[in-house]
Amino acid sequence: MNYSNFIVKIIEIPKQSFFKDNTSVTEILVKFPQIRENKLASTFYLSIWGDLAYDILKYYNVNDYIIIEGYISLKSSISDYLILDKQVEISVFKIYPFIVNDSRLTKIDK
Repeated sequence: MNYSNFIVKIIEIPKQSFFKDNTSVTEILVKFPQIRENKLASTFYLSIWGDLAYDILKYYNVNDYIIIEGYISLKSSISDYLILDKQVEISVFKIYPFIVNDSRLTKIDK
């Protein structure tokens, strides 16, 4: 089984799209947090479906760290019937905040 858990950093503004039956999907470019610089590609896309897609847009911003649970798949980039590259994509089923920017929180007047 390829069901996995990861801590990732959101590095791009989420993009939401809709299908004909009004099902929403949000795609987010994320990366693994790393202490040292590494030449390896550590960025990948998350696909988030349904009501969870609205939540990601409402509660999370760029540079937030989230914990995700989902299924890993390889997505092929095809151009003129040639497979150019394979990219990791994760279909997310659960999201938990890990380290989030509190800019959306309101301050309590003292």
